[in-house]
Amino acid sequence: MSKKKKKEPYFPNNWEEISNAPAEYFDSLLFDQFMDWKMAGWQIPSSVNCIIRQHNVETGKVKEYVYQREHAARKKLTKMMAEGKYEFYVCSEDSIHHLYPQYIPEYDDPLA
Repeated sequence: MSKKKKKEPYFPNNWEEISNAPAEYFDSLLFDQFMDWKMAGWQIPSSVNCIIRQHNVETGKVKEYVYQREHAARKKLTKMMAEGKYEFYVCSEDSIHHLYPQYIPEYDDPLA
């Protein structure tokens, strides 16, 4: 006997009601307030040390890694930097960093 998967009920999307609502129904928000609220207001759970989002420059694939321990995250970052083909973001409780491989010729030339 096979079990049939139960169909999820359809919930209508009411976007037209929101779209047709007058502008007075919505509070205005200054750009600086929006940036502080959305861009500087990220939150990650206390059980997470950091989140790494990796973008493979060659293939275009994106992977995300979540770490509870700092030493495991450092190990992954060291490995990705050594390979040199990843662009990645590191998000911790305090900051967000964007790192990417870049060839700097003067570092490779001992006479420069």
